[in-house]
Amino acid sequence: MELDFSHQAHFIVALAPEIILSVWGMVILMIGVSPRHSHGPEGSAAHLGWLSLAGILAAALSNGWLYSVTEVGTHSMVALDGFALFSNWILLAGAGLGILISQDYVRRQRLQAAEFYALLIFSTVGLMIMAAARDLIIIFLGLEILSIAVYVLAAFNRRDPKSAEAGLKYFLLGAFSTGFFLYGIALVYGATGSMHISVIADSVASGNAHGALLVFGIALLAVGFSFKVSVVPFHMWTPDVYEGAPTPVTAFMSVAVKAGVFLAFLRVFSVAFVGAYERWWAILWWLAVITMVVANLIATVQVNVKRMLAYSGIAHAGYLMVAIVAANETAAAGLLFYLLIYTLMNIGAFGVVILVSGQSEERLEIQEYAGFGWKHPWLGVLFTVFLLSLAGFPGTGGFIGKVFLLQGAMEADLVYLSVILVLTTVASYWYYLRVAWYMWMRDAPDGATDEPIDVSLPMRLALITGVVLVLYFGVFPGATMEWARSSVSGLSAVGPGLTGLAP
Repeated sequence: MELDFSHQAHFIVALAPEIILSVWGMVILMIGVSPRHSHGPEGSAAHLGWLSLAGILAAALSNGWLYSVTEVGTHSMVALDGFALFSNWILLAGAGLGILISQDYVRRQRLQAAEFYALLIFSTVGLMIMAAARDLIIIFLGLEILSIAVYVLAAFNRRDPKSAEAGLKYFLLGAFSTGFFLYGIALVYGATGSMHISVIADSVASGNAHGALLVFGIALLAVGFSFKVSVVPFHMWTPDVYEGAPTPVTAFMSVAVKAGVFLAFLRVFSVAFVGAYERWWAILWWLAVITMVVANLIATVQVNVKRMLAYSGIAHAGYLMVAIVAANETAAAGLLFYLLIYTLMNIGAFGVVILVSGQSEERLEIQEYAGFGWKHPWLGVLFTVFLLSLAGFPGTGGFIGKVFLLQGAMEADLVYLSVILVLTTVASYWYYLRVAWYMWMRDAPDGATDEPIDVSLPMRLALITGVVLVLYFGVFPGATMEWARSSVSGLSAVGPGLTGLAP
């Protein structure tokens, strides 16, 4: 079926997953305030969680159906290309796994389940809009939908002062970065006369764009994107917010938020600004290098697991920046593949952290994992697999993802950047394997209580799904990578496309 999405009625089709999730989120809120569910969160948390997951599955079904729809032209503000549809799979996977690992936490912490799940769903809607947008203003609207929801989620546990502090920090710094982003949009509009990505690409490629305004606009957009994906030096909020926010929210922020912003980052810079590649590649090159080096160095001295995973996430943002700098089809496909793997392995790691902490914000020090592997062997094995994949150990999806990023960088002749990626990956083995060493090689301290860990069905489902897919993609990555490659090939139809320019 072919549809021209310049017509308003056809936009409903293009935005079917987002519309389903938006309506579903409102339904969750109405159910949450109904008399049957107004007697406390404990009784409603479980089935509201499953109901929210059903909404994610409904959106996934509609996303699958959209593969039968062919977009006519590239002039619409919302894309219906392979890139947008693959992006939706990543974001829906992050939201679904986030819901699964949060159910027991929400119940035990007596949080308002309806509001929690609705905000998570609405933030996913914002991310999906960002990934599919072909207009800078639509990207900005998606960013605001996302940001408002995540600000509240970060401060959701009102009984925890750290959560309130995390929400306030994220709000203040996020609002500041949003100003940069919006001002960047204004300057790009002034330079090119449009906010549509394809028109901007044509204006830049033809040399009609105003040079000074364009350069400043690109720089401010890069700052806005870099803040949201935690690139050094715009990362200062990340460790404190990740540590203070409820752990399920930290898990969701670390994967879905990062993925959605990186997807928009890639579409804007690899399509709209590809004609000005020589003006921005060096800046992003240095951002990638500084991020990989600084984040991995700081992570090696962390003693809190959540802060360690926060700096780990910053380091992974540096790896993903390599794909933005390479600006070719292999790197773009590698970015999609890596984001999918990162979603699975990082949410799985945070799921185990939630279990060890007893569904609270306690027992987060690395030394408290001493002997954990022998006390709870299957959880210890799962956590070890997730840590090895995050480190990029051969046989895991994380290793294959880094290989594809390296291939893209080498195709663009980014030799030094590739070497730095490899060296920082090797350095990261220290802090990932240190946690595994505590679990398997250290005895629990004398007097430590051996409390049983109750692993609920949703948590089991999330952890097993994550570890199976991480190992599967580590051994059989070919089909998924080809799918990712075919998904990014559609980007070349917009503007000049992914040309693989080398510095």
